[in-house]
Amino acid sequence: MAVFVTRRIPAEGLRVLSQAGGCRVQQWDSEEPVPRAELLAGVAGKRGLLCLLSDRIDREVLEAAGPGLKVISTMSVGFDHLALEEIKKRGIRVGYTPDVLTDATAELSVALLLAACRRLPEAVEQVKNGGWTTWKPLWMCGYGLSDSTVGIIGLGRIGQAVARRLKPFGVKKFLYTGSGPKPESAAEFEAEFVPLTRLAEESDFVVVTCALTPATHGMCNKDFFGRMKKTSVFINTSRGAVVNQEDLYDALAHGQIAAAGLDVTTPEPLPTDHPLLSLKNCVILPHVGSATYATRNTMAVLAANNLLAGLRGEPMPHELLL
Repeated sequence: MAVFVTRRIPAEGLRVLSQAGGCRVQQWDSEEPVPRAELLAGVAGKRGLLCLLSDRIDREVLEAAGPGLKVISTMSVGFDHLALEEIKKRGIRVGYTPDVLTDATAELSVALLLAACRRLPEAVEQVKNGGWTTWKPLWMCGYGLSDSTVGIIGLGRIGQAVARRLKPFGVKKFLYTGSGPKPESAAEFEAEFVPLTRLAEESDFVVVTCALTPATHGMCNKDFFGRMKKTSVFINTSRGAVVNQEDLYDALAHGQIAAAGLDVTTPEPLPTDHPLLSLKNCVILPHVGSATYATRNTMAVLAANNLLAGLRGEPMPHELLL
């Protein structure tokens, strides 16, 4: 069983593949993404493919692989980089890695929220550049979570984990929106299901944790930001394309909202001359939501086990049902 791994992954995951009987592994052994030409060449004739969220697995890749490709395992919870209709037509099974990165991503979401609302990057910079001269009553003031209303877009696993971590900060009320009410999930936080417009209007903090779908693409736009409070803070740790970044820039630059924190952007990486990077009230991280050693190791092992199970015709630990 020949497989292609598109990147250098944690050793634990590669070890699972290497120790599997009859599994021949070819790997793009680099921290940087595999060049397109190398991807097309590497996947040719393979029965299995282990990829990352930065690898665009489209019709061209599938045709390069040939009819022998039976399994694609992505080391991610998201799968918008996969041409699912083309994959389904070819009868290829798909594995992914949900659940294991929930806690790490939720922690990062809270960290990003606190960094944005309490202006932590600005404060660090003031210490470094000599801006800290004395204690001042109104200097570097931000916004706190106590008695606030938090709106969560997408109350799935990560959305719930974020709410669970924010609740002890003294949040007064949770609102949420999505494809439909989730009364059982919402009960723990006494969260109220509301339309997107009401969530924007009433929330002091908006946290986006939904999946990228045709319905959510560009959902956070000029109208959305125009409804938010001028003192509100916007956080996105889902996918960059959920946000219209030009509209977000305008909202931040003109004081329509107070601050934003992004762990995901369009494109990734964000060009260093992008207008959002010129704003003090926008904290941008390089998509590190799941970046703990333990989480990345677990993701790699799960991706490897998904791949092997698919190749053997066995049930995957986590299969995306197409």
